[in-house]
Amino acid sequence: MIQESKLIGAIDIGTTKVVAVVGRKYAHGHIEVLGVEKALSTGVKRGVILNIEETVSAIRKAVSALENRLDITMPDVYVGMAGYSMKSLTNRCYKFIDPNEEITSFDLDQLLRDSHRIALDASEKVIHVIPQDYSVDHEMGEKNPIGMSGHRLEGNFHVVIGRMASIKNIEKCIHRAGLTLAGVILESLASAHAVLTEEEREAGVVMVDIGGGTTDLALFHDGIIRHTAVIPFGGNVVTNDIKEGCSVLFKQAEALKVQFGSAMGNMAREDMVVAIPGIPGWEPKEISFRNLACIIQARMEEIIDYVAHHIEASGFYDKLGAGIVVTGGGAMLKNIASLIKLKTGLDVRMGYPGDYFSSEIVPAAEMPLYATVVGLLVSSGVYASPRIMEQKLFDSPEEIAPKKEEPTTTRPKSPTKKTRVVKESGYITGDLFGSLKKSIAGIFDEKDMEM
Repeated sequence: MIQESKLIGAIDIGTTKVVAVVGRKYAHGHIEVLGVEKALSTGVKRGVILNIEETVSAIRKAVSALENRLDITMPDVYVGMAGYSMKSLTNRCYKFIDPNEEITSFDLDQLLRDSHRIALDASEKVIHVIPQDYSVDHEMGEKNPIGMSGHRLEGNFHVVIGRMASIKNIEKCIHRAGLTLAGVILESLASAHAVLTEEEREAGVVMVDIGGGTTDLALFHDGIIRHTAVIPFGGNVVTNDIKEGCSVLFKQAEALKVQFGSAMGNMAREDMVVAIPGIPGWEPKEISFRNLACIIQARMEEIIDYVAHHIEASGFYDKLGAGIVVTGGGAMLKNIASLIKLKTGLDVRMGYPGDYFSSEIVPAAEMPLYATVVGLLVSSGVYASPRIMEQKLFDSPEEIAPKKEEPTTTRPKSPTKKTRVVKESGYITGDLFGSLKKSIAGIFDEKDMEM
């Protein structure tokens, strides 16, 4: 029986598959994957959960298979978040420092809290706020200014924003599957930690994860995350194009793409064809390898154009010394690396999370499929937190200066529906305008504001 105290779990709720993984985290931080299982996903489209019951069923199926095989109970799980509603931006905050005092970790934490206070739509939520670098009295590029002296401290932060409805749907699916949510992580950040090296992140690199419903992108330079994006196209649109262009069933189109597809039309043989069994009573269809590859290339070029656009918009195109690392199920498409290099002019390599599990668990050729779920384990200590910070209208006096830690007591609350959500998931919710029903002075009470 595996010691559960050392276990860590993750679930990747994807468009085409739901993957559950369990690993062992050692004291020095290394993670070893013990097992992985997947189930067909039918309730998700372009990374967004649309059918709760179907998604819960897929989660239960994958988790049950994993628990039975490893003889364990699934620990608290980290879950990836993607979808076309995700967006990111750079936020800059500053504060003044007493010239006679040194910069402390409290000052950096205060800037981090301030960076959560940005203008958002009512349906949006801050998922991650990641420090990039700092400046002290306009001296740029400081990664750790603790101990320095100065008058003005500024910080640059990468802010990831998602839809509140998407977060709640993830919570709901995890809880209905009988699991406990440990944290939510942007999938592109997770995949990057599974397939990129420290040297690549230092030199400048773009991680491109081509999934079934979306293509996730994360750009690093000087070891710092600089840009993230979710492109609402993935392998499923390629399959749909084959289905329409070759007049075959969707499952046949998927089989054609996986077994005979190529991302480069001019590299496919024109004299070779594959026969597809027709509907009963109809003749089999013969499909040319060249025609199949041309259909695939047209759609893949569109996806790569979006990737190139984001790289150009980031301003780091000329600083990518390590080029592009492509992973995910789409990375298994034949000649995809050649097409990306042709379209972007950057060096390309395939990303495999092979440092974390052996080929006995997953065949080496299929490892890119599991980059995201393995990355959720690896990056859980870096990005994830069971508590997503909310904006506040006013800080309380106690928050302005540090104080000694004291035992805390929880005030009893009425058993409302919102209280139950807070207790189960660890997320903080509130109502900015609800206090007006009681008194105008209630606005100045310390409350979390839901954005």
